[in-house]
Amino acid sequence: MQVRIEVSQTVKETEVIVRTPKMTDEVNSIVKRISEETPQMLSGFLEDTLEILEQEDIIRIYASGGKVYAVTKNGEYTLRLRLYELEERLDKNRFVRISNSEIINLKMAKRFDLSFAGTICVMLSNGTSAYVSRRYVSKIKRLLGI
Repeated sequence: MQVRIEVSQTVKETEVIVRTPKMTDEVNSIVKRISEETPQMLSGFLEDTLEILEQEDIIRIYASGGKVYAVTKNGEYTLRLRLYELEERLDKNRFVRISNSEIINLKMAKRFDLSFAGTICVMLSNGTSAYVSRRYVSKIKRLLGI
């Protein structure tokens, strides 16, 4: 595949052209990536303070006791969105749902332990572990290329 970028002062709007002899999965993937919207901003409460959360700082997001929490290097924030709403806002190249109650940042995953029967244990960068539910195991395996 060739990639060529042309910079011109006469162009008013960025244009992307894909030339291909036939439609392939690779071409479809490129088009999908280019056309995806940029991830949206997230904010969370730490005690009584509302803070803007950078997606790259989020380690995991989970639901417990009717509330949704985001764990970062700086602490645990309470969010006012549901997991399905967060899934839409989060960068799809970085975050993946691993159960009905948890989303993890793949870039913060240190190790995947496949020795558990029917599930996967994920060790995260902050030392905690999360478990992929059986329903999501095949999706995670596909992502990991196994």
